[in-house]
Amino acid sequence: MHQLILARYGEVGLKGKNRRMFENRLIRRMEEAMTGLPLKKISRTYGRIYVTMTGQVEAALHRLSHVFGLVAVSPAVGVPLDMAAIKAAAVKEMKAAAAEGYTTFKVETRRPNKAFPYKSPQVSREVGAEILKEITGLTVDVHLPQVVLQIELRRHQAYLYWRQLSCPGGLPLGVSGRSVLLLSGGIDSPVAGWMAMSRGLEIVPVYFHSFPFTSDRAQQKVVDLCRVLARYSGLIKLYIIPFTSIQTALREGGQERLQTIFMRRMMMRLAARVAEKEAAEALVTGESLGQVASQTVSGLAATEAVVNLPVLRPLIGLDKQQIMDRAKEIGTYNISIRPYDDCCTVFVPRHPEIHPDPVIVAEQETGLVAPRLIEEALADAETLFITTDWEGS
Repeated sequence: MHQLILARYGEVGLKGKNRRMFENRLIRRMEEAMTGLPLKKISRTYGRIYVTMTGQVEAALHRLSHVFGLVAVSPAVGVPLDMAAIKAAAVKEMKAAAAEGYTTFKVETRRPNKAFPYKSPQVSREVGAEILKEITGLTVDVHLPQVVLQIELRRHQAYLYWRQLSCPGGLPLGVSGRSVLLLSGGIDSPVAGWMAMSRGLEIVPVYFHSFPFTSDRAQQKVVDLCRVLARYSGLIKLYIIPFTSIQTALREGGQERLQTIFMRRMMMRLAARVAEKEAAEALVTGESLGQVASQTVSGLAATEAVVNLPVLRPLIGLDKQQIMDRAKEIGTYNISIRPYDDCCTVFVPRHPEIHPDPVIVAEQETGLVAPRLIEEALADAETLFITTDWEGS
């Protein structure tokens, strides 16, 4: 028996002549998200995508609710363009709603198929009257109904649905290119990665590991964060770059006030090398303006001065509470607050420079880190391919 899911997109529908390319990428991502489920086919009409399953609809709905580009998904039924068939299907759907305890409803009809002989208000009235006649305990509430039965009159069929799961919206992953995400185990950078993905940007996370200053549990935090992000992106390739030798060299040779800036510049250089290898076009960080001492305008300028790639900061205008709220929403918060520090908390200066001069920073940085340490860190980098655990999500 075939079961239908109706998927709706938002911003993709505004893309004009490029719309078909965005739709194609969205459908590919939907197919990737449902790997292992009994998917029969995905088809589309203007403004809608139809997913036909042969089972496991609830699992499919859950996975699709993590696909960027979609705004909502609903289990639906398709019936012939005939009022008797539409009424019968509506009664069956509302019986299911009543069985779940809902008591008020209204019917909304969309009529893209202008050849259908009944106009939208008439369909809604007649279907609503049929539901009231056949089902006791349901009443109409046109202002604040518990259930809205949606009817869409399309070219070949009528579609009915009332349940819906919200999706993240945005753009399909990959339509905006590829980037390297500087990922720590903290709250901010996973959210930045999620927000970059919401704009269609694929991410390749890079984590800088400073063992024994940071523990293997800190690294495991990052792996677990990637598992959450993989719900939205599919397979993630994580780079783990050993950073201990570089961080030690910076500590032993540099001015304490500039330690954080020096460290961030080295991370930028290493991330840019990974970007070159991965054909990525930008770097993404979790920096937010003014949140810590190094995140002033001059601090950010001094940090990004060592790379030629665009440095994207999706959180730049958000405060900490807004970032935490988003982290809770996407499922990374409880992992990020595990009490295992990352390398950004090691050797933090007591009195960091708030407004560094990029020229002075470059002069003071000269000779602090031998080029061989950079090459060794890249050569010793580990790569992990991470997927999500849908059963535990």
